[in-house]
Amino acid sequence: MQDPQKPGLTYAQAGVDIDAGNSMVEKIKPLVRSTRRRGADAEIGGFGGLFDLKAAGFSDPILVAANDGVGTKVKIAIESGIHDTVGIDLVAMCVNDLIVQGAEPLFFLDYYATGKLDPEAGVAIVKGIAAGCVDAGCALIGGETAEMPGLYAAGDYDLAGFAVGAAERGRLLPKGAPTPGDVVFGLPSSGVHSNGFSLVRRIVERAGLAWDAPCPFAPGQTLAQALLTPTRIYVKSLLAALKATDGILALAHITGGGFPDNIPRVLPDDIAVRLDLDAIDVPPVFGWLAKEGGVVESEMLRTFNCGVGMIVVAQAAKADEVEAALRSAGEAPVRVGEIIARTSEPVVTTGRLKL
Repeated sequence: MQDPQKPGLTYAQAGVDIDAGNSMVEKIKPLVRSTRRRGADAEIGGFGGLFDLKAAGFSDPILVAANDGVGTKVKIAIESGIHDTVGIDLVAMCVNDLIVQGAEPLFFLDYYATGKLDPEAGVAIVKGIAAGCVDAGCALIGGETAEMPGLYAAGDYDLAGFAVGAAERGRLLPKGAPTPGDVVFGLPSSGVHSNGFSLVRRIVERAGLAWDAPCPFAPGQTLAQALLTPTRIYVKSLLAALKATDGILALAHITGGGFPDNIPRVLPDDIAVRLDLDAIDVPPVFGWLAKEGGVVESEMLRTFNCGVGMIVVAQAAKADEVEAALRSAGEAPVRVGEIIARTSEPVVTTGRLKL
């Protein structure tokens, strides 16, 4: 029985504002609807999202699922007040992991956890998520906004994303086994993408720069704006290339772990890649990070993408065909190496990064 001497508490007094959450849901509904595609109407508000594989045109699909986050890149968004790009990163990190397996992204769900819900920031985040979904061709069919005072500080938040895609049976990647002489292409990144930001933030702190300071490697932008450049989404160009040629054997998304950890994930144990570092056009951000942080080349290669966000392994006999298909799809592929027999490490480098 309630003590009449003690006033009753409410959920809002405990730090959770249900009305603010409901208001945010109403504001993001048009953003969510913008992601409609065959198989999903992209309406939210129910207890679960629906997707119709038959309506999407699949006959004998294999489902492929991936989940990821944005990592400590969100700290830059929080501290700079720029919230409308990390949602793109969230989608990109998930759907790029689907396309490397030959799967078309179908739908996406997000999880947004915060200490104190700021509807304006929340809408900006979902705006980015919706933009990423449109770019990837997948529907945003659900999500969760969790206000958790005491677990997160007011103003802090974290993001997680969940994507499901599909490929017709027999069309999954990698396919077959690369053989010595097969060609390795690199597709350009848009910058740091969403990996290594604990090191990035440490370097910025060491340099003594504020987030609103003029960016030393990107004139016309603040440091925060440049570092928050969203991760490239490779889905549409790679789907087009996969339809145009059967010469693509494997794809590797260059995320945390860089080249040494990600390329071997799509190679047999007896195969290695010889990577020509001289061929890589390294964006200025990486040269600045290396110089300001005193980061050696080997550490750069295992922490950052260094300008290559996606690796494409092509049959030697069809390398020109694959390159042409990628260019027709809007990519700018660069021959960065070849497949060799493995004698020691799975990734062997030659040359030096132009840092």
